[in-house]
Amino acid sequence: MQADHAAAKGSVERVLHVLATLARLGRGATIAELMELTGLAQSTLYRQLSLLRRWGFVIGRDNEFSPGPMCVPLAWGFDQSSFLTHESHDKMEALSSLSGESVGLLVAVRHQIVCLDMVESRHPLRCSFVKGRMLPLNKGASAKALLAFMHVEQRRTVLDQLLRDQWLDEAARADLELQLERIRTQGYAVSNGEVDVGIWGASAPLFQHTGHPAVAVITMMAPALRAQGQEDHFIEMTVRGAAHISSQLQDL
Repeated sequence: MQADHAAAKGSVERVLHVLATLARLGRGATIAELMELTGLAQSTLYRQLSLLRRWGFVIGRDNEFSPGPMCVPLAWGFDQSSFLTHESHDKMEALSSLSGESVGLLVAVRHQIVCLDMVESRHPLRCSFVKGRMLPLNKGASAKALLAFMHVEQRRTVLDQLLRDQWLDEAARADLELQLERIRTQGYAVSNGEVDVGIWGASAPLFQHTGHPAVAVITMMAPALRAQGQEDHFIEMTVRGAAHISSQLQDL
């Protein structure tokens, strides 16, 4: 019985692993790419894709596969029901209007960062972070704020994974951990050109419960030239906005 349960669990995790890999790519992928990214054998991978295609979560055959139509209602349902998006969006709109810059809502999923919501600047030249886009949790204000205000055990697990995936080496990990200590002390993270050249960002944590790890961060992002001279003002606005959203989350 235990062996059957373990086998079933392994099969489910393989299916979800394939679907999550396709979601992270944000485009179609060949069997060869998916084999490399998932570490699954070709025959195993075809079985998982066949099941996902039968249920509408994947489309394509033979040479290329992409997320299928059933992913759309899942995404729509998430947008409609996400308490984080619901409680944050109005304040993000106000913050973007006041600053003139883009504001994003981001969370950590395992060892990656995911954008849940984005309010874009009205300037012709603006910064944006595509909803659903996923990046490793090692660079930029958003990633560092999420890491800094994460539970210590979860943070250690994430850093271990980033080390294994070669997004960090030992020296870079030690330097990052020092940066995270400073971020926890000051209550926010700032970056300039770490993820995309010429982009400045300030990120502050959102807390649903006092004394607990952050559930998300909001990040103001702007072209570095436009942010020049306004950094302190933008940081203050971001920190105040995050505190306001946190107070709303704690009232739920």
